[in-house]
Amino acid sequence: MKTFVLVPGAGGEGWYWHRVTPLLTAAGHRAVAVDLPAGDESAGFTAYADTIVAAAGDASDVVLVAQSLGGFSAPLAVDRLDVRRLVMLNAMVPRPGETFSEWWGAVGQGPASRAFAEQEGRDPDAEFDVVEAFFHDVPDDVVADAMSRGEPEQAEKPLDEPWPLDAWPDVETTGVTSRHDRLFPEALQRTYLHDRLGIEPTVIDGGHLVALSNPEGLAEVLLRA
Repeated sequence: MKTFVLVPGAGGEGWYWHRVTPLLTAAGHRAVAVDLPAGDESAGFTAYADTIVAAAGDASDVVLVAQSLGGFSAPLAVDRLDVRRLVMLNAMVPRPGETFSEWWGAVGQGPASRAFAEQEGRDPDAEFDVVEAFFHDVPDDVVADAMSRGEPEQAEKPLDEPWPLDAWPDVETTGVTSRHDRLFPEALQRTYLHDRLGIEPTVIDGGHLVALSNPEGLAEVLLRA
């Protein structure tokens, strides 16, 4: 039996995984959706890693899954858990010493996002809309549920911290990329996953919040991990 430890992105809500966890447990595995202390102004990525480790407990055969901003914190927990694989799901991949703020320009997120908008026939200069950016492919009832919960808080402290590891952890790492991610388009993810980790991602249907829009497709890939 594997234990899937699921790390969310900005806002840190384990709720993000609620459509995936039943599929993993139905397949005979354990699934732990981590709630990160994202609203705590005193908590940095080290505190996030502490939370991940505490949530996992004494789990063995761990598949550690990092969504988006979770790519900064999940790797910090690898050496403290029995991790068989680290899965980067539409995730940011930092270099040693790189901050969240520096990452965007370093990988070219802005031009890539603009190019993808033009490719899809969207106005690249349109005012930012959270639904269009993140929930465009999520079922209406799930969007309504998310909106009713309010926007999760994300403290600034970790966003200004240099990534503390000297190198990527020594663990098998794979990437899962959503074909219609508007924040980190597929082409962008392919580039930085190759350049920074030397890997090619598995591509599935869905947008940035694929655990909400395509839980079945995501679970199928994770169960092969």
